[in-house]
Formats: sequence, C-alpha cells, structure tokens
Amino acid sequence: MNTAATHHKLKEKVVEKFLTNGVREEEAKIIADVLVHANLRGVDSHGVLRVEHYIKRIQAGGLNIEAYPTLEETSDHTCIYDGDNGFGHVISKRAMDKAIAMAKDSGIGSVGVKNSSHCGALSYFVNQAVEEKLIGIAMSHTDKVVVPFGGAEPFFGTNPIAFGFPTKEEKSVVLDLATSNVALGKILDAQEKGEKIPHGWGVDENGASTNDPDQVSFLSPFGGAKGYGLAFVVEVFSALLTGSAFGPHVSKMYGDYAQYRGLGHFFMVINPEKFEVMNSFLGNMDQMIREIHSVKPAESVERVMVPGEPETLEEERRKENGIPLPKHIWDYLNE
Repeated sequence: MNTAATHHKLKEKVVEKFLTNGVREEEAKIIADVLVHANLRGVDSHGVLRVEHYIKRIQAGGLNIEAYPTLEETSDHTCIYDGDNGFGHVISKRAMDKAIAMAKDSGIGSVGVKNSSHCGALSYFVNQAVEEKLIGIAMSHTDKVVVPFGGAEPFFGTNPIAFGFPTKEEKSVVLDLATSNVALGKILDAQEKGEKIPHGWGVDENGASTNDPDQVSFLSPFGGAKGYGLAFVVEVFSALLTGSAFGPHVSKMYGDYAQYRGLGHFFMVINPEKFEVMNSFLGNMDQMIREIHSVKPAESVERVMVPGEPETLEEERRKENGIPLPKHIWDYLNE
C-alpha cells in the first residue's frame, strides 16, 4: 500500500528525522534536498528509502555527524576535499560548489573527494552546475557488488557516473547511470515493494540470472565488457586519484555499520564559454534536442527522448501529483 506526499512535506519529515538524531540543521536540509530530488525524478532507490540506513549508521558511529571537512587547493583548477567521514550528500554538494567557482574563474574545476560516505543520486550534483549554465560531471565508486566481465565473483561496485548539460530554452539534459545494469538500490526497492525484477539485473550465489530480488547476490555490468570498462574508469577517478580504497577493499554499505566508509568521489565542471560563445553553445544544445525529438520513433514508441528526459518528465508529474511512498517508509519517517 502506497501513500503520497508533497516534496515539501517529505523534506520536512526527513529533516526532522535527522535533527532528532543529532545532525546539524544546515546539513539535515542538504541531505533531505538530495534524497527528495531522487524521489522526484522517480529514482526511489536513492530517495528517502535510505533514511533508515543512514540513521542506523549514525547510531552505530559509522557516520561522523560532527565532521569538519578540509579543502586543499592543489592548483587553480584542482582541489582535494577531505570529508572527515561525514555525510556524502553534504560533502559532495560543497565539493561541487568549489568546482563551479573554479570553472567560472578558470574554465575548468575539478575536485577529488576522500573520506566520504554514500552521497545519493549524482544527478543532484551535476544539476548544480547546470543551474549555473555550466557542464557538470560526477562519479563515485561503491563497495563490490558487480561481477567483472568474464568473472564469477564481484570486484567493482555499481560505480555511477553523471553528466549535466545546460540549454537555452529546452529542458536541460541530466544523465545519471550506474555502470551495472541497475543500481543496487533498485534491487532493494523491488524487495521493499515485493516485486519481481527483470532477468539480467543480477545473479544468485551460483552466478545464475534470477528475477527474484531476494535471491540476488551480485549485479551484472551493463553492456558486458563496455560497462565493465566504464566501471574501471570510474574506480580510477574516484578511488585511485583520491587515495581512497578501491574495488574489494572498499568497506561495505550494509556491513559493519560502525565502520566509516571512506568513499571517494570525483567532480568536474566545465565552463562552455571558455570554448565557444555561450549563446551559440546553448542554442546548439537546443537545436540538437529538437532534432532528436524529431527522429522517427520505432513502433510502439510515442517519441524519441534525450538522455535523462524520462526522469525530468517524472519530476514534473511528481511535483504536481505528489511522491508515492510505501506506507511503511512514510510511517518510519513519522515515528
């Protein structure tokens, strides 16, 4: 059974939940904004479903609610941000703020993050850049849940990557994808809802494909060797470039809740006007989107969309009609 809540009300409930667990108000509001952003886009796997997990980590000591991150400027274009094992949502937002400031000044800004935790949907952070008419790139590694191409046991995480592109009149383009066939959160979401999953999302302990989310032991890379290759790239940027643990050495999200995750992320922002006249770039973005929309659709397809457009449209619907939530999640937020 589902209930529906406005995004404003949902943010209020999430903030209240974190405040009662000792989280600073400014940080509680950022976390709530990131989580509800995911719900609005229909990515419920990265939304308020995660609140209970974060609270468990706070209570076990695996999240530093008194974190004081430090920023080291290594050049005019690069920084290392030590998150002090605080909330990944807050750390990532502030890292992207810094990357945006550098890109506005110098054309490109890159921030490597270390000693962070799960940061939620990367689309939120690239959208920060888009709102400033800049191009945003974000990536993060996770603990091992995905089998490498040709492997029988996991090595990398879902290792998501996101891109955001501004426009002039058309809706901006925000693409956020895991390098596995799906994010682990979608398996968890199916478990919560008691739903089956498509074959190809994950495999059981014997490596056999399954449509039962409760039987999934590992995930599969999307596109076989291609997704595996991209996961490798994300690991280099997120882990090796930031001095964080990699692959099987990353602490588990659902393991020891008292242990800090020590995750790494990578954020880059590019200022289009340092390469092309801004008005021309934005106009060409609009033109490309319109031409994609005019492509003849296949049978049973209403129209061809640009990457990330289904989530953008879902956000509009949910802002108007409310965000559907399983009743037990809503009840938890109201405890």
